[in-house]
Amino acid sequence: MHFTYWLGKNLFHELACGLFDFRIIGEEKMNFPGPALIACNHVSFLDPPFVGQAFDGMIHYFARKTLFDHPVAGAILRQWQVIPIDRDKPDAASLKATIRFLRAGEKVLIFPEGTRSPDNNLRPAEAGVGLFIAKSKAPVLPVRIFGSYEAYPRGAKTLRPSRITLVIGNIWQPDLDSYRKEGRELYQALADDVMSRIGELSL
Repeated sequence: MHFTYWLGKNLFHELACGLFDFRIIGEEKMNFPGPALIACNHVSFLDPPFVGQAFDGMIHYFARKTLFDHPVAGAILRQWQVIPIDRDKPDAASLKATIRFLRAGEKVLIFPEGTRSPDNNLRPAEAGVGLFIAKSKAPVLPVRIFGSYEAYPRGAKTLRPSRITLVIGNIWQPDLDSYRKEGRELYQALADDVMSRIGELSL
């Protein structure tokens, strides 16, 4: 774990627990050995760091390619081994990087909706997440974050008081043969199943 990641993780842990009374439901399900795609709903800029600080070890994130162009942000993202991605069209490089991390036994956080919800409701999943599941064949850990929308919704300028809770689901190992689909139809079916599992999680 790079020092800047350790520092960021601890700073966000203090922020989450100190200002937002951060809680985890199902904590016994989250810290397990081996790889996983951590699939989470997305309602706030707080989601990536707050999910990340909840895990004991280092996890990997996706970030827009354009963020890597900034000298400071780009340097930190590279130290954190963040995966650059074109949000509108995942490319071979991001897929290969993800598979490399997963095969090394590491965990990668992914947001199936692709972007933040404007109203705190779950959005349909993008087929891209199904592509990552199908190609990596990694287990999926569905999680759902509550309260981060109230704390810092899309378009907000300041943080707001809220209790933030992360609910952990059961690990899921998709049986790809059972889908009897191929290509984009398979990817969308996998993505829809991921969102369904996230949607079943509640406080």
